[in-house]
Amino acid sequence: MNESDAPRPWPLVAREYGPDLMICRVRFDTLTNPRTQADLKRTVLETPTWCNVVALTRERHLVVVRQFRFGNSGVTIEIPGGVVDRGEEHGAAARRELREEAGYTSSKWTYLGCVEPNPAFHDNLCHHWLAEDCERTHEQELDGGEDIAIDTLSFDAVRARIANGEIRHALVLTALAHVLDLRTHARA
Repeated sequence: MNESDAPRPWPLVAREYGPDLMICRVRFDTLTNPRTQADLKRTVLETPTWCNVVALTRERHLVVVRQFRFGNSGVTIEIPGGVVDRGEEHGAAARRELREEAGYTSSKWTYLGCVEPNPAFHDNLCHHWLAEDCERTHEQELDGGEDIAIDTLSFDAVRARIANGEIRHALVLTALAHVLDLRTHARA
């Protein structure tokens, strides 16, 4: 590919805001396609930064949370995580979310990096953290919109639940991939 053929940023022509939907704000950007010069209106969801935690007990079991999710109308198996509050550092949010959702704490934290949840229309990042030697030190501190059960799973059980589709949340899988080999067996 020639450098002149490479995609370039699209110049912003106009920006307008739609409704605030509690978990995100709708934004409509009109941009010019540099290849065709056409102005196109695109939807962006302004979404807060997120964090999630791969929390391992001293026995090297993964702390998981089970909760109902509105998007798929089902109970999911995930790792603790949530929204980084305005003005909060994402590492502090990871510690808070682990304690609030699961009642676990840790003194051994490692930053695993971040991902863009869906850059096609989200503007946020999700930061992944590893907490090791976790202990249950608190009761859950759930807000009125949460109903969460806590469990721990061995690495083999995690891999089995991924293989059978019980764990398929993309942000959970990207965080786990930093810590575990998620392959269940070699494929041809």
